[in-house]
Amino acid sequence: MAKRTTANKSKVKYSKETYAYWYESMLLMRRFEEKAGQLYGQQKIRGFCHLYIGQEACAAGAITALDKDDKWITAYRDHGHPLGLGTDPGAIMAELYGKATGTTKGKGGSMHIFDKERNFMGGHGIVGAQVPMGLGIGFAEKYKGTKNLCICHMGDGAVRQGAVHEAFNLAMLYKTPVIFVIENNGYAMGTSVARTSNVTELYKIGDAYDMPSFPVDGMNVEAVHEAVAEAAERARRGDGPTLLEFRTYRYKGHSMSDPQKYRTKEEVEEYKKKDPIEQVLKTIQDNKILTEEEIEAINAKVKKQVADAVKFAEESPWPDGMDAFKDVYVQEDYPFVME
Repeated sequence: MAKRTTANKSKVKYSKETYAYWYESMLLMRRFEEKAGQLYGQQKIRGFCHLYIGQEACAAGAITALDKDDKWITAYRDHGHPLGLGTDPGAIMAELYGKATGTTKGKGGSMHIFDKERNFMGGHGIVGAQVPMGLGIGFAEKYKGTKNLCICHMGDGAVRQGAVHEAFNLAMLYKTPVIFVIENNGYAMGTSVARTSNVTELYKIGDAYDMPSFPVDGMNVEAVHEAVAEAAERARRGDGPTLLEFRTYRYKGHSMSDPQKYRTKEEVEEYKKKDPIEQVLKTIQDNKILTEEEIEAINAKVKKQVADAVKFAEESPWPDGMDAFKDVYVQEDYPFVME
């Protein structure tokens, strides 16, 4: 969790370590995704690929507000969360390549990153499917009597799915320790919220279930951290779920195949003025939290991490064809083919 500092509270709310983490983790997400986009253009990465560029604060700010034993689940824009949680960038890149050394042994690809050791319960390809699953994960923690919770991320397009509303209802009924997060980047797969929902302030959907619900500046990592920390405190004391609407923006299309004809270049550039990485870097520089040498060291570290990840993916082996029959059932000798 983030550590508070007493120095200059009007501008600097957290410790040097926290600001350094925010800058480094968001920069790693950004540079990793930029490289993934390049590699996709070179056809090194194939299939679906949904980049997190612009939305980095949604993951980084939440991570510092939660504990290592809390659980995470999200949709298919899922590279940033495990990177922030500490998953090996090489394993994520190898998964994007479809290599055997990937996080799911090359079977999941971009939309299905998974890391059990870091309690990242995966990216999920069916829109909204992760929401009732997140409810179930939270219920399991309550059933076992832990103080852990599940944070469940979804896109703005997912809130029109019926299973989401069923999950919200049950979460409140059972006071389940879940933080529901709508990462509202405004356009879902390519249609604005205003054209698909009568309720455009999406956090208000929680009002129908008497769920504490709040809008959050998803471009500001401090605002994200504070909102998630408050929701986590509520969940741990047994008061149940919270719905947070992170108002964020993706600079790239919904996926790599998106021509983005539904918005203007001017709109994108306007949102870039609120860039989450630039915001935290300005706070760091204005308050001399890190020296320029320390900032440059972080930049160099991230650059090397991404280069090493690509090298690892390039040099990793492809899965064997028989690997398709592994990790499907708990029973290792399950008879897929019967005489």
